[in-house]
Amino acid sequence: MRRLLNMAVATAVAIAAPTMAFGQPREMEPKARCDQLLAYWDQRSASKGEGASGSDMARKAAGLDCDNRRYGDGIKRMEDLLRQNRYPVPPPQP
Repeated sequence: MRRLLNMAVATAVAIAAPTMAFGQPREMEPKARCDQLLAYWDQRSASKGEGASGSDMARKAAGLDCDNRRYGDGIKRMEDLLRQNRYPVPPPQP
């Protein structure tokens, strides 16, 4: 009986372990997230012909934040800028 219980536990662990290790979405590195959001904005704003405006200044400020390793500030600024211009904020990509 004890052996059967041990086999059941071992089987459950063998099945669950890969799911626990690989099934969890990994967070994107902050620098990569900054780059993703900046590229997304550049792609979207270029297609609408947006240029020297307040949103362009906000984009430049976010780029400087990211360049100076203030990733949290740059990410927040870009997400806010995208929302203000009614663009969907893309999900982080692993």
